[in-house]
Amino acid sequence: MSQRPQPPVLWEPDAAQIERANITAFARWAARNRGVEAADYDALWRWSVTDLDGFWSGIWDYFGVRGATPYEQVLAAETMPGAVWFPGATLNFAQHVFRDRDPATVAIRHSSELRVLGEWTWGELRRRTAAIAAGLRRLGVGPGDRVVAYLPNIAEAVAAFYACAAIGAVWSSCSPDFGVRSVTDRFAQIEPKVLLAVDGYRYGGKDFDRRDVLSALRTGLPTLEHTIVLSYLDDDPVEGALDWAEFEAAGEGAELTFEQLPFDHPLWVLYSSGTTGLPKAIVHGHGGTLLEQLKNLNLHLDAHADDRVFWFTTTGWMMWNFLVSVLLTDASIVLFDGSPGHPDLGALWDLAERTGTTVFGTSAGYLATCMKEDVHPARGRDLSALRAIGSTGSPLSPEGFAWCYREFGAGLWLFSTSGGTDVCSCLVGGVPTLPVFEGEIQARSLGMAVAAWDPDGNEVRGEVGELVVTRPAPSMPIYFWGDPDGERLRDSYFSTYPGVWRHGDWIEITERGTAVIYGRSDSTINRGGVRMGTSEIYRTVLAIEEITDALVVDVPQHDGGSRIELFVVLRAAASLDDELVKRIARGIRADCSPRHVPDAVRVIDAVPRTLSGKVLEVPVKRILMGEAPERVASRDSLANPEALDYFAGLAKD
Repeated sequence: MSQRPQPPVLWEPDAAQIERANITAFARWAARNRGVEAADYDALWRWSVTDLDGFWSGIWDYFGVRGATPYEQVLAAETMPGAVWFPGATLNFAQHVFRDRDPATVAIRHSSELRVLGEWTWGELRRRTAAIAAGLRRLGVGPGDRVVAYLPNIAEAVAAFYACAAIGAVWSSCSPDFGVRSVTDRFAQIEPKVLLAVDGYRYGGKDFDRRDVLSALRTGLPTLEHTIVLSYLDDDPVEGALDWAEFEAAGEGAELTFEQLPFDHPLWVLYSSGTTGLPKAIVHGHGGTLLEQLKNLNLHLDAHADDRVFWFTTTGWMMWNFLVSVLLTDASIVLFDGSPGHPDLGALWDLAERTGTTVFGTSAGYLATCMKEDVHPARGRDLSALRAIGSTGSPLSPEGFAWCYREFGAGLWLFSTSGGTDVCSCLVGGVPTLPVFEGEIQARSLGMAVAAWDPDGNEVRGEVGELVVTRPAPSMPIYFWGDPDGERLRDSYFSTYPGVWRHGDWIEITERGTAVIYGRSDSTINRGGVRMGTSEIYRTVLAIEEITDALVVDVPQHDGGSRIELFVVLRAAASLDDELVKRIARGIRADCSPRHVPDAVRVIDAVPRTLSGKVLEVPVKRILMGEAPERVASRDSLANPEALDYFAGLAKD
């Protein structure tokens, strides 16, 4: 077994920080009420993944979860997939957000390229959530109906989500920068009754009118009964749609009431793409999401009443769902809609100063860009309120860790996390009572039985293996929409190791209990936390007449970023000129998303395939990361083994 050298310790919590941490209080409660002898975090984690009944009922009791009817048992069936949690319980996610709130306290601070910095108090959020909920009920929306949102990261989106949760409607959202096909591929699967949208948005100082997109969406979503449009870009009404302001005004003064729903009643649908077929429509339940977010946001994020939590995200990334769930804690949240690079890369740091942000969440890519562009966030800004930086979306490099501590000093708690859309939370992440080692994630999350396995299903320590979860957790998907027999769910996570969740990341668990993520072990492309399946990119690329075949991979870079490399096979007499490259980029930007436009397009003679015709995406990715071709694919299993030679040569270059 290889032994990873111990990297420098960049931060250690002092005695006062450990005493203040929510997880310290929880550990003491567990000792008193569950008889848990947890001398350190590792012991607490081991209890959380061995005594599932004791731990998750402990989360329920410690955070005072209120059920209209009690649960009969904690875990009625431990099978994966198919675990049955808290049968008999009825509750409502949104009810726990709004309980015991001071109407005068600020809940949300928000800013965008179209709006100046503003605030919503808890009273304002409750009033507007109630108005939207009343309006949706008036339109005939009830428990189980789907409401989809084509909205930016603004306060109205938060109120709309909580309104849906309150009445038991199922929420799903995409960012307005998503193209028509990507949105319809997602939303059409769940047959929505109502579409909530904006008329346009501003990004990077440019206005993007989306009324034509809205028209196409309404055509592509035949089950829609109503469309409600917020005048965000201008005041012109959208023909055939309800005006958001009038819709809300009609519900003014309504009381906010909460449907009591089964524990596994759908809360929201998130999307994660694979190599084939439409994006997976992942359904999470009210109860499982509630317990997971109470645990994660209180114990791992360590949110307190004086915290102002920001995460740079759009409504198309699960980090938006994570961010709005912070309102389950006593902290407030900070929203931003716009470009992180406009007018320059200091935009988000300026926002952190203006809002007094205490927890600044972003992507590893953004931190890497700030480092490359010689940005100095604390110069000329008062960021004294900032106590923590969170990083996710891709692995944060050791250089990224070092840069943060150079810029912010030794008092900063930098926590890197990894998890994803599939669980809408962290599998590995921050722990406020543990040290921070350069380039490493602090620990496996409580309740997540994470391990690294080799191809034969043996656990490895100090070596890179497949990230697996060996026991169920409440926030795992309750099902995929449109997958009645569960075949696609099983194929997505349980086909490699039956009964064990395979996540699709390479991970190393060190002897210190820390974790290092080495990127995706499958071929989905993760940009800014938004995973786009290669199948979605191929649909666009192969529709171009000059291209007969294609292969796309996302190759991790040493600085923590990545490069999307697109390889195309051209028809005879066609050439890869600037015009064709621009057409490819325009198509992917329009159909998929701007984040997934390739960094490079190259011509190849043939796409390497197996004898059964499968494209060798992961082997090519590993070759471009420096592995020898003979280690990643057996030439005897390939239809055209000579096609790999090009990639081996490219890797050397």
